[in-house]
Amino acid sequence: MLGARKVKRLREPGADYEIRVVGDRRRPLHDFYHALLERPWWVTIAAISGTFLTANAFFACVYLAVGGIAHAGTASFRDAFFFSVQTMGTVGYGAMFPESTAANLVVTAEAISGLTLTALATGLVFAKFSRLTARLIFTESATISLLNGVPALSFRLGNERGNQIVDAQIKVVLVRTERTTEGKTFYRMLDLNLTRQRALSLSRSWNVVHVINAESPLHGETPESLAAKEVELQVQVIGLDDATMQMVHGGHRYFARQILWGHRMADVLSETPDGHLLLDLRKFHDVEPTEPTADFPYP
Repeated sequence: MLGARKVKRLREPGADYEIRVVGDRRRPLHDFYHALLERPWWVTIAAISGTFLTANAFFACVYLAVGGIAHAGTASFRDAFFFSVQTMGTVGYGAMFPESTAANLVVTAEAISGLTLTALATGLVFAKFSRLTARLIFTESATISLLNGVPALSFRLGNERGNQIVDAQIKVVLVRTERTTEGKTFYRMLDLNLTRQRALSLSRSWNVVHVINAESPLHGETPESLAAKEVELQVQVIGLDDATMQMVHGGHRYFARQILWGHRMADVLSETPDGHLLLDLRKFHDVEPTEPTADFPYP
């Protein structure tokens, strides 16, 4: 039964449904390093600190078992713990030191463990610092309106960092529910052809347009049919950051209720009376209604 198994729940931002995964074989230790790269900084610092404290607590217990620590209190976990911290951190204040062969062997083992943990922590922190992520922003809604007399899907994206993403490439995939002739339900993914799928550079704003012609998967669709087919638009952008020349990427999803029919993206670029260009990013998410026609009776 579903209730007898552990269920993993996934919900995309903006989605009105959740995905419930049953039978997923989770192996957190196998992907521990990758997971820490994906998590926020405070999680990484907490994991490093927790590992350090746990290792020192373990060696403190070993020191209590073998003894041989000069000037340490009898059966004092506190003294053993702080001696372990001094050993692993190569501090060595000199008040306590190993005076037996067993204690020296434990110190040797801890020194090797400390070097290993330090190397792993250093590599993890460096990897997080050097890992570049894109700060792409997408409009809250996508729109469908007439463009030169033909319906067209449009949305806007931009680079919040204000630098350039060189050779930016964008792909849009439509996902919808279909039923086979055998009565089976499956999710089909269809590529949407864009008027421009590549830009020499992406900075503040880029309008993405898909013309809904006879070859388009959206041809003949209505707001009601999109909702019935549970249509989603998956957007993926990839390019080179011009400062570091590293590959960056970003993605977004639009659900059927976020596709506005009979609207267009508001203009963010205009010309001032003195002949200059004005880019008003305050209108980045703004949309405006269009006039309905007999062939396109929206909104």
